[in-house]
Amino acid sequence: MKQKKLKEQSVSLGNVFIHKEDVSIRINKKTIIKWLKELAAEHHREIDQVEYTLMSDEELLKFNIQYLNHDTYTDIITFDLSEDVKINGSILISVDRVKANAKEYNTPQDVELIRVLSHGLLHLIGFKDKSAKDQKRMRLEEEKAIYLYGKFTKFHVK
Repeated sequence: MKQKKLKEQSVSLGNVFIHKEDVSIRINKKTIIKWLKELAAEHHREIDQVEYTLMSDEELLKFNIQYLNHDTYTDIITFDLSEDVKINGSILISVDRVKANAKEYNTPQDVELIRVLSHGLLHLIGFKDKSAKDQKRMRLEEEKAIYLYGKFTKFHVK
């Protein structure tokens, strides 16, 4: 599938922001923002402010080293800035990792991106993924989130 850069690099809808650095991936930001708000509501939570930044492997690696002292590539870093029951946070996503994971797991890129976007919000909601039990629960919640996204679009996972 041919990907193209969108001229619009940042979109906000109320209290959810999506920024694209110099990366190429096709997304419908307004639909994603509406879906993220609904995903939070499904978990009886409200988004106060969440900012997503889509970037390259190299850019995300800098954050991973600086803030987490990890010198490895990763697909996502989530910073939980919540002080009360409302969700506040900053989520950094490597588009390069999303594309590589999609290829490795034979999954469409848009499905993998939706999975990673939901993964970050699920962390802010309170889901963990350090133990095997927590990872299994996180995967289940990601699958539910992908299904929910399908209600907002003609998006279907086979």
